[in-house]
Amino acid sequence: MERRLDHYLERLVSPDSMTFYKALCDFADERIEPNYLEWERNHDLLPQEIIDEMGQMGLFGVTVSEEFGGQGGNQLDLILMGLALGYHSQSLAITPGAAMSLGAKPLQLFGTEEQKAAHLPDLAAGKRMFVFGLSEPGRGSDATNPQVTAKKEGNDWVIKGEKCWSTNAKWSSHVVVHALTDPDSKPGHRTTCFIVPMDNPNVSYQEMAGKDLWSQSSTGSITFDDVRVSDDAILGKKNEGFKVMAKTLNGGRLFIAGMSLASLAFALDKCRIYSQEREQFGVPIGSFQRVQDVIIDMDITLEQGLTWLIDLTNRYNDNTLDRESAAKVKIECSRKASDHLTMAMEICGGVSSLDEFGLIRHHRDLFVCRVGEGSNFALKGFATRPLMPDITLQ
Repeated sequence: MERRLDHYLERLVSPDSMTFYKALCDFADERIEPNYLEWERNHDLLPQEIIDEMGQMGLFGVTVSEEFGGQGGNQLDLILMGLALGYHSQSLAITPGAAMSLGAKPLQLFGTEEQKAAHLPDLAAGKRMFVFGLSEPGRGSDATNPQVTAKKEGNDWVIKGEKCWSTNAKWSSHVVVHALTDPDSKPGHRTTCFIVPMDNPNVSYQEMAGKDLWSQSSTGSITFDDVRVSDDAILGKKNEGFKVMAKTLNGGRLFIAGMSLASLAFALDKCRIYSQEREQFGVPIGSFQRVQDVIIDMDITLEQGLTWLIDLTNRYNDNTLDRESAAKVKIECSRKASDHLTMAMEICGGVSSLDEFGLIRHHRDLFVCRVGEGSNFALKGFATRPLMPDITLQ
C-alpha cells in the first residue's frame, strides 16, 4: 500500500533519513505484516525471533553512540523508526522505542562512565534491555510522589513497593526504579532513580493480565521486596530522580506523538483506498462529500502533525526543546488521531470491526497514546502554567 506519510516525510527529512526509514518500512512489510494477525489472534507477545532480528538490525541502539556499539543516531532517527514500525503495529514500534527512549536514554543522559560502559554495549546490541519503573497502582499522574520507597540502611538502600504498566518488563534485564528517598524535601527533590537487576531474588515480575491494547507488547507489574542495592546503583544524583524522570519523558512524548501519527497514517491510507473501491447506491462511497470530509481532515492533521513533530524533534536534538512543547504535541497528535480513527471506522462501516482490516487495532492502541507518558488531562494542566503564571493551577 502506498503510504501518504512518505509524501510528507520526503519534504521534511534528508535523503539519508528517508533511506533509513524506508528500510524499516520494508522490514515491517516483509517480516511483520504477513504474520501479525496470527500473533494477535493467538494473544501472543512479539516472538523472540523478531526481537532478536531487530537487535541484529541495531534498532535497540539507534541513539546510542558508536563508542558503545550503537548506531550513533539522534532523536529524529528514533521518531522515524516509530513511524515506520507503528504504521502496522504500535506494539511493534514501542518495543525498541521504549527500550531506547525509556530504557537506554536515561542511562545515556545521567549514567556514570562506569554505568555506561557496563550496560550500553549490550543494550545497543539487543542483548540487554532496561525497563523504566515509574507508574504504580496508586500513582499515575502524581509521579513525583511515588509509593515505592528506598531507605538507607548502613551502606545499602532498601527498596520496597510495586511498579506497574512497565513496558518491556518481560524482556528486560534491569529496571530503573523511581523511588521516594526524602519525603520531607521540597517537590522535585524527594526521589532517586536506581538501576536494579531483574534477576535479583527479591524482585518479582508478572505480566499484567486482561490488557486489550498494545497486545503484542509486554506490560508488567514489578514488585520489590526489600531489595538491597548500593550507592553505585543510583542513576543520576541522590534526590534528583525527578530530573531523570522529566528529561526522559520529554523525548518519550515525542515518540508517542509519532506513533499516534503512524496510526493515523495507516487509517488514512486504508480509508482513501477503500472509499474508491466500496460502492453504495451505484457509486464509490468516496464520491460522497461526508466521506471526503473525513479523509481530507485526516490528511490535514497528518501533514500538520508531522511538520510540528519534526520541528520539535530537531529542537530536541539541539537541546532547545521545552517540556511544555513536548507535552502539547503529544496531547494534540494523540487526541486528533484518536478522534479521526473513530470517524474512519464509521465511514468504512462494519468491516472496521474485523481484525484483519486493521483499523480496530489502531483505534484501541491510540488510547495508550492518550494516557501514556503522562495522561493528556494531566499534561494540559502542566502545559498551561506558562500561560497563566500569576495563579496556582490545580
